[in-house]
Amino acid sequence: MKVLVGPDLDPGADLAELYAAPADPWLRVNMVETLDGAATGESGRSGSINNAVDKVVYHQLRSLADAILVGAGTARVEGYAPVDRPTVVVSRRGHVPDLLRGGTPGSVLLATCASAELLDEASGLLGDEHVLVLGSQRVDLPLLKQRLAERGLTQLLCEGGPHLLRDLLAAGAVDELCATIVPRLVGGEHPRITQGPPVDVPLQLHLLLEHAGTLLGRWTVSPESRGVTEDVRG
Repeated sequence: MKVLVGPDLDPGADLAELYAAPADPWLRVNMVETLDGAATGESGRSGSINNAVDKVVYHQLRSLADAILVGAGTARVEGYAPVDRPTVVVSRRGHVPDLLRGGTPGSVLLATCASAELLDEASGLLGDEHVLVLGSQRVDLPLLKQRLAERGLTQLLCEGGPHLLRDLLAAGAVDELCATIVPRLVGGEHPRITQGPPVDVPLQLHLLLEHAGTLLGRWTVSPESRGVTEDVRG
């Protein structure tokens, strides 16, 4: 475990080394929350609670990723658009958010299941080769990780949302959780970074950074917690 604390910590110093993944393939999830556990602020988006140092780590993690994994609901609410690496949308319904429909072929992939009501529409939008049908009624998340690795997308960064994080944890597909805790209290009714039925996943602290009161941590999932136990809703 490495702990770096201090107001003079340079948030850009050695971040590539500090956040390097120890294995291939590797699926890390990056989330942000307030001190009282809210994953969003008044706007209903994570962008209403994050801050400058969180954005530094956010961009660093994206630079290390081969692909960005995100739930369809989060992609829609947060306004995801195509970026310089593939965005993999997870949706049991087969929904492709509007802003992700106009990218170049291969810039957006969809992970869905055979029963998806919007499967034909998604195939028409993205092309059959960019729609991954994984399972009958639910998306098989460990299989998704395997299929992406077969495409050379081995370093995966999931950016939520809370339901997808919970389902990835339940399926044993997560290797690492990166979480930023911002020094704010917001009260009210907000989602936590996990939403859904209970899970109990032991974590091991690998890295803890502090900058101006913001805590940025890396936790790895205990090896015994990895393995297929469930899949996704979508």
